[in-house]
Amino acid sequence: MIIPRNSDIKKVGFLIAGTQKGGTSALDAYLREHPEICMADKKEVHFFDTERYFQKVKVDYSVYHSFFSPKSSHKLLGETTPIYMYWYDSPRRIWQYNPSMKIIMILRNPIDRAYSHWNMERDRDVDHLSFWDAIQNESARCREAMPYQHRQYSYVDRGFYSEQLRRIWTYFPKNQTLILKSEDLRINPKEMLEKICLFLDLSCLHTVAIKKVHSRPYVSSLSRKEWEYLRLQFACEIRSLESILGWNCNDWLEAPLHIA
Repeated sequence: MIIPRNSDIKKVGFLIAGTQKGGTSALDAYLREHPEICMADKKEVHFFDTERYFQKVKVDYSVYHSFFSPKSSHKLLGETTPIYMYWYDSPRRIWQYNPSMKIIMILRNPIDRAYSHWNMERDRDVDHLSFWDAIQNESARCREAMPYQHRQYSYVDRGFYSEQLRRIWTYFPKNQTLILKSEDLRINPKEMLEKICLFLDLSCLHTVAIKKVHSRPYVSSLSRKEWEYLRLQFACEIRSLESILGWNCNDWLEAPLHIA
């Protein structure tokens, strides 16, 4: 039986909240194959980062629920909007909606993430600057979006993950968050999906076919000048992240062999 699209019977129980260009499209595709999960009708609902939904004292969550078409076999509703991790007001809004929400975040080397983000905007014909010019002028360009964050040009700023995690942990206990490495999802998706299913209290998927989603061609490789600049920007952040999460991220600070 199909539950009506405007039903308030179930609240959304988990989010894939970030990071952009971290593997969220692949994870979304994997979880759509789980028989107990109802993912939103489309990836990136953008409810908790859309200001017009929160201009009234009482938020109309029926708008949010209209993006879901659950069946009686589904145990959990979930959706993927990577900007939730980055958008200042999203954690508070998510908590006000469902303080029991479980939040999954996939973190990618912020140097690679920044370049991939720029490449996406270049491919979409949104950004016409070179990557070097874009990151050199990021702060000035992002001011045009104030008092909000810039959705397109925030190539470097989005890579400061520790501040974003602390903002989420202000509202949600750490045991309601699951933080994964992008590389691990790419290399060993079965193990990562088992971890996610355990986190969500769902049965594990029996078979997992490796997915490659939203892979875009690059106009060129990251240059050594660009890489060294970004390494300098992110070195302290990466070490801080290691301390917070207990990770070893030495490989994030090692220059790739293809760097010219």
